[in-house]
Amino acid sequence: MTGNLFDVIVVGGGPTGMMLAAELRLHDVRVVVLERDAEPTRLVRSLGLHARSSEILDQRGLLERFLSHGTRYPGAGAFAGIPGSPIELDTAHGFILGIPQPVTDRLLAERAAELGADIRRGVEVVGVEHGADGVAVALSDGSRLEAGWLVGCDGGRSFVRRTLGVGFPGDAATTEWLLGELHVTTPADEVARISEEVRTTQRGFGIGPTPEGHVRAVVPAASVAEDRSIAPSFDEFRARLREVAGTDFGAHSPISLTRFTDATRLVEHYRVGRALLAGDAAHIHPPLGGQGLNLGMQDAFNLGWKLAAVVRGVASDGLLDTYGAERRPVAEGVLTLTRAQSVLISPEPGPQAVRRLFAELMAFDDVSRLLAERVTSIGIRYDFGSDDPLVGRRLRDLPLSHGRLYERMHAGRWLMLDRSAGLTTAGWPEVDLVADPSVEIDAPAVLLRPDGHVAWAGGDQEEADGVLGRWLSREPSPSGR
Repeated sequence: MTGNLFDVIVVGGGPTGMMLAAELRLHDVRVVVLERDAEPTRLVRSLGLHARSSEILDQRGLLERFLSHGTRYPGAGAFAGIPGSPIELDTAHGFILGIPQPVTDRLLAERAAELGADIRRGVEVVGVEHGADGVAVALSDGSRLEAGWLVGCDGGRSFVRRTLGVGFPGDAATTEWLLGELHVTTPADEVARISEEVRTTQRGFGIGPTPEGHVRAVVPAASVAEDRSIAPSFDEFRARLREVAGTDFGAHSPISLTRFTDATRLVEHYRVGRALLAGDAAHIHPPLGGQGLNLGMQDAFNLGWKLAAVVRGVASDGLLDTYGAERRPVAEGVLTLTRAQSVLISPEPGPQAVRRLFAELMAFDDVSRLLAERVTSIGIRYDFGSDDPLVGRRLRDLPLSHGRLYERMHAGRWLMLDRSAGLTTAGWPEVDLVADPSVEIDAPAVLLRPDGHVAWAGGDQEEADGVLGRWLSREPSPSGR
């Protein structure tokens, strides 16, 4: 396929797709985002961003606009609602940013549009052709688009995934909950009393105030719906509230209604030739711990610079195999966490006994730290085949002689942070050099990938060049030496 109008087609305009489009546009990749829904969703499936998501927004100069629309809550990340010992994590962003998903969606879409992504809403993909040299999609209006690459970010029922024939093994749904944002007439103190009382007997029930002045309610459904893409009616929602809580709290004026389940699945492959999967198209799980949206954004952050490097001919397409190799273990860890939390919120005696034991264990700093690092994703260490404790981990924001580290990463480029003042990035036009003897790192220098993970730590120029050569599949350019 030649003469394509686009380099990459992204199917799905949620937070994963928009984050990916923005990352690609940082490198002038021609990208189109195809979103089936004509208008952005009002459904609030996620309420906040964890520390690692705040970090990646900061690394791209976006955090301030998100902070202006959200609320910072102390604490690193809840685990099954069990309070742990107060701890300080290795991050300058040790808070949960409370921000409704529609706001996150809007801000990421605005960013992608600012950078020049072609965003098309009300456009449904009804066919996918996948060849050795490119991809094509058929649209519901009878038109067709071609590109070099395709990324399915189209949710848990991904059309792209199903069309590619990628297996999606895991656990089918056994329980369903209804989720709604609405107004109530019952006084707030009475809502809190009933919620606390009902939660002791009903798994996953909860109702509480939102910063916007209404309430968010979760109530178990009577059964698992055959078609979970259809939102519950308001009458169904109120009826379940009355059956479970004994009252509908005077519910009125619904803002959004949706349903979710405890289904847990993970794709067999993240890549098939020139097509890739990200976000809920690659993994689904219960929303416990609020990790779904964060996981998808972080998928896009890992994939974006790699796909851009391949499109621009900076690296071979073998670089894309590292996307699945790195992100699949992360997704497996999230599925483990959500499965465990699903058990711990059960009101049954056995799970409640385990919950009490967990509460005792979480009084220990090391246990609380381990769980918080996993929930927030700041504990991730990719396997780059090095024993150096820095390599594979992301680096927190650090003060520099002039400014701070994350301010130097807004363009999404490689970065050499050198406190020895003895290294050079000549021959590597993809790499920025920050020579700063004052920076506090446990190595003479570190090489950061565009996603902020340490690819190498040391002080030897030949070693640094060798690592860059492996990632970018070439030698340094002769003109730079």
